[in-house]
Amino acid sequence: MHIVTAKEMYEADRYAMETIGIEGKLLMENAGRAVADKAAERVNKAMHILVMCGSGSNGGDGFVIARTLLGWGYTVRVFQLAPDDKISGDAAYHKQLYQNIGGKIEQWESAASLAAALQESDVVIDAMLGIGVTGKLRPPYDQAVETVNQAGLPVISVDIPSGVPADEGHDGFVGIKADRTLIVAEPKQSLFAQQTASYYGSWEVVDIGLPSQACANSSRYVWGMEETRAHLGERGRFSHKGSHGKALLIGGSQEMPGSITLTTKAALRGGSGLVTTGTVPQAIPSIAAHCAEATYLSLNADDRGRIVLQDVDVSGYDALAIGMGMGREQATADFTRKLVSEANIPVLVDADGLHHLKQDMRILTQRRHPLILTPHPGEMAMLTDFEVKDIIRRPFAISRHFAIEYGVYLVLKGSFTIVTDPEGNQWVNTSGNAGLAKGGSGDALSGILLAQVMQQQNIQEALSLGCYIHGMSADQQVTSNHSMHDLTASDVIDGLATVFRTLS
Repeated sequence: MHIVTAKEMYEADRYAMETIGIEGKLLMENAGRAVADKAAERVNKAMHILVMCGSGSNGGDGFVIARTLLGWGYTVRVFQLAPDDKISGDAAYHKQLYQNIGGKIEQWESAASLAAALQESDVVIDAMLGIGVTGKLRPPYDQAVETVNQAGLPVISVDIPSGVPADEGHDGFVGIKADRTLIVAEPKQSLFAQQTASYYGSWEVVDIGLPSQACANSSRYVWGMEETRAHLGERGRFSHKGSHGKALLIGGSQEMPGSITLTTKAALRGGSGLVTTGTVPQAIPSIAAHCAEATYLSLNADDRGRIVLQDVDVSGYDALAIGMGMGREQATADFTRKLVSEANIPVLVDADGLHHLKQDMRILTQRRHPLILTPHPGEMAMLTDFEVKDIIRRPFAISRHFAIEYGVYLVLKGSFTIVTDPEGNQWVNTSGNAGLAKGGSGDALSGILLAQVMQQQNIQEALSLGCYIHGMSADQQVTSNHSMHDLTASDVIDGLATVFRTLS
């Protein structure tokens, strides 16, 4: 499933109409009937449904929805916000069909007239504005949005909540706060942006018959359960511990052994065949008490128990993760940069390791083997010199530019984690919940990602799999044993067994 900008969606529609030959009236009919079918699952025939229509394609969809529901025996009212002369083309055609079967249309007069109609309604279907909106709304739409939001009725939005921009990067908008959004054809970029996602409520995509090649210009994709099941490899009957990768984890310090402990546990539970953890001698007993299945590499430490510059032989290992709980002392940073620049295996860098790399970003472009960075927005801001608010506003654009510029795989963690490959293709993870907003969650994710990187999938597939598995464990734990308040990273790691059983 693609994730599209407004421009890409318009291009897809044009391709379907001009190249394939699908008439716009038919696409609108398909969209309206598909939305009506899903809306009917949420309403009953005792309810009074208010369909709010604007002048464009979204309004045209609304007329199809109203006609369809009316034909099915539902009680439907249409509230039209645009003047009659503003409704043209395919929208006007479907408006006429609605009227031809006896459908009634009420015109916008004032916010008070809308408020009166809302008082007599049980549910609102929002088909006022589509994906072309940017900036502040003009009258009467600004008043209509405010009035609907204040009414407190259940709202089903068509394609996108009216007033919400389709693309990332917009502030200062006023939009419908939908309970459910029935998205037409493909998810829009703003569905996965922090400042706009909450307006959608729950969501579902409806198929309107667009050919798959219509969205070929989009390089953004949704990664969910279907993709995870399709790409998670099976364990062969005759496989052995060497078949599933020998991982080297480096991190920790005398004062911070917990981070690398979590990563080690997650790498073991996440599918690694063998795990070796390199850390300072003072931390090994603490880690080993929790991870009996791992082996350990004792690294040189300073008098405060932090790793110092030294040589580490990575031959015989299949992948390396580094950075968790290391601290940011200069000697430790020198060690990280040296090892990352020399290691001829895939390397994942997280946490303190990202700060170490910031001192010399040339290392990123000079590597000839896969490099994976896993920042949260604060770390991404540090790496790019943007502010955190910029990362949150434009996660797709900033992460894509960074991954292409430095030739790395980037896992930008957040409510919707985005995996970007060195060519700029992007996959958004759909699992996970607010219970993951805890210290240690990122350390657990790093271990799962490293385990998956050593399996049979390509790097991008492995990273997307790891992100989904991590979030799926959190989702299952919250559903069964825990709440979002008490969930810990250890709970997520312990839940991996259930995840893999579910997926097998």
